[in-house]
Amino acid sequence: MATSVDPLVVGRVIGDVLDMFIPTANMSVYFGPKHITNGCEIKPSTAINPPKVTISGHSDELYTLVMTDPDAPSPSEPNMREWVHWIVVDIPGGTNPSRGKEILPYMEPRPPVGIHRFIMVLFRQNSPVGLMVQQPPSRANFSTRMFAGHLDLGLPVATVYFNAQKEPASRRR
Repeated sequence: MATSVDPLVVGRVIGDVLDMFIPTANMSVYFGPKHITNGCEIKPSTAINPPKVTISGHSDELYTLVMTDPDAPSPSEPNMREWVHWIVVDIPGGTNPSRGKEILPYMEPRPPVGIHRFIMVLFRQNSPVGLMVQQPPSRANFSTRMFAGHLDLGLPVATVYFNAQKEPASRRR
């Protein structure tokens, strides 16, 4: 069924962004042909467009997807933690985010310095929330915990994260 949270503990996702939880749903994430697994490396240039996300579950269940970077602007001084990259609510189970309501449009990873973690968190909703959610006033200093608390989402049901760092500028000859 769902995957282990051990890599999330090792990668400090649990602690920095989330509290301990037991995965109860499956979420697969792909950037192009690349399947995202916890801690894998993704080049920002391959993540310009939103990933393909598939969520398990039944069509009568609704989910919220949040993507954040807890290492903004740098892992050594994350004073903008968390930088929110994407919020989609009211996603029917067994489908993907295009079937939900996008609250905050996808923003590709653009880490300025160091290796950043990009975390995709899935919550099961108790009821539709689309009318109760407003776009955050800023992408900086977002809190996944507070967002989930505000919408009474409880603990996550699935999470996956990847690492990315600034790519060197292409060299001109």
